[in-house]
Amino acid sequence: MQDFFTLSRWVPGLVALLDYRRDWLTADMRAGVSVAAVALPVAIAYAELAGVSAVVGLYSCILPMIAYALFGTSRQLIVGPDAATCAVIAAVVTPLAAGDATRHWQLVMTMTAMTGLWCLAASYFRLGVLADFLSRPILLGLLNGVAITIMVGQLSRIVGFTFDESQLIERLVATPDYLALVHWPTLGISMLTLVIMLLCRRYRPLWPSSLLALAVVAGLLWYVGPERLSIAVVGSLSEGLPEFQLPEFPPGLMRDLVLPALNLAMVSFVSMMLTARSFAARNGYDIDADREFRALGVANLASAISQGFAISGADSRTAVNDANGGKSQMVSIVAAGAIALVTFFLTEPLQYIPTAALGVVLVMASWSLINLRGQWHLRKSDMPAFWLAWITFISVLFMGVIPGITLAVLLGLFQFLRNVMRPTDQLMGMNEEGVVHTLGRNEEVKAIAGVLIYRFNSPLTYFNAAYFKRRVLALIGEEKAQPNCLIIDAVSCFTHQDISVMSVVGELHKELKRRGIHMVMAGRRSQMTHWLQQAGIRVGEEGVLVYPDLYEALRMTRCYHTPVVTTEVADVVRGEA
Repeated sequence: MQDFFTLSRWVPGLVALLDYRRDWLTADMRAGVSVAAVALPVAIAYAELAGVSAVVGLYSCILPMIAYALFGTSRQLIVGPDAATCAVIAAVVTPLAAGDATRHWQLVMTMTAMTGLWCLAASYFRLGVLADFLSRPILLGLLNGVAITIMVGQLSRIVGFTFDESQLIERLVATPDYLALVHWPTLGISMLTLVIMLLCRRYRPLWPSSLLALAVVAGLLWYVGPERLSIAVVGSLSEGLPEFQLPEFPPGLMRDLVLPALNLAMVSFVSMMLTARSFAARNGYDIDADREFRALGVANLASAISQGFAISGADSRTAVNDANGGKSQMVSIVAAGAIALVTFFLTEPLQYIPTAALGVVLVMASWSLINLRGQWHLRKSDMPAFWLAWITFISVLFMGVIPGITLAVLLGLFQFLRNVMRPTDQLMGMNEEGVVHTLGRNEEVKAIAGVLIYRFNSPLTYFNAAYFKRRVLALIGEEKAQPNCLIIDAVSCFTHQDISVMSVVGELHKELKRRGIHMVMAGRRSQMTHWLQQAGIRVGEEGVLVYPDLYEALRMTRCYHTPVVTTEVADVVRGEA
């Protein structure tokens, strides 16, 4: 039993496969082949985006898919190359490689390995809570900015010229000057690819539109000859397993990859968890964020070992899996097997795929990431979230992908600190049935004469304790008649012992006592008594009164000498109800 528990903790996917049901096999085989059909062209296109050979995109699918199938907790999630991760890799590695293709590839592998190590470290320290660190509005702005950056970057490949500028805004400004350089045969191949994909999605939505489009244009170029039309193609690809390469660049370059790899790990994990959680909820099960962090780390290390690049959860391929009725992690293994078959034995036909067609595939994939309408609609529901999303979006467009992601992470941190340092708070009252509720939301809830019940909606710590004290004194000062008693809901804010907090509580108690106001703590009776005594604050008649909950505090505190709102409430407070 202990061995089984250990196995399920470290390789939950393997445990699920050991308990595999035979009646799932047909659906999983169908879903696996469908996923492979979608993943093949996308992986080749993303390899071009990352600046490495097309076959590297295939390497980045096989072992990572198998690794996630063994270590992941999601039954539907498919991992693989992702637009955002490839855009980040290209933005970091390209200037460091300085045009050296071998160094570029080695830097890509090194950054991928670092990303995996960051994920494993986060899993070890149980940092799966970081899945909620980048809020949805920030991630929405980030993905919209990355998608538009990719689309503009692929414009030159689609029409047959090369941008000299490296940043988005400069490219947009210079675009009119490049129109005379349009290569019409390349543009024609791009338009043919686009038309086939759109027709396929319109009339045969279950077919792999990108694979079909690439097959048609590759067949056309094979028949005509790409050299006759001067159209750039993928070119010959090596078959079989890649030869392992040790990095040959100066170790100092690795220092330049540490922080970008951390950013990449963060963004990849948050994006993956959004996809994994949505499909887990749809299929009625839960996933473990800490083990998902480990699975992502192992998958990235597997990609680095197989000389691939960083991967993440792929929402489009996960949707294909779910739409085809995939039941388990077996889908990933079947898809990996199908991609391996092509990689090791069928790479020759891939050499005729035009790079312009890959640009169209990337544009279509990026188009599916764009949700500017959802970003704009945030203004109706959450104005701070609206501004966070648009600041992130504009930063990615104007500053670039890496600075934009760094800013997104900082915005997430600042948003968290703001919520903790300046949280919401409420005054509480009672309704006629004697139930404590927040004041102001319901006219039936009334304040209790002479009593102020206060709730601070954040854990108290050293950087918000002074604000807590100011809020309490400010609310007391706003009362028309000074209360006889202040009851603080200790459950919501006293979550851990903090000497700075206890010091502020002592100061607050002295100030309230000077004004003739009793200070009462409601909730966490044993802990609060122990913490107060350790801080040298008297507990009891001459000090802070501590009770198990709000209702006990209202019944037992001796400071109620004024009538309450109604007879029913008075009965409850006196314990006569």
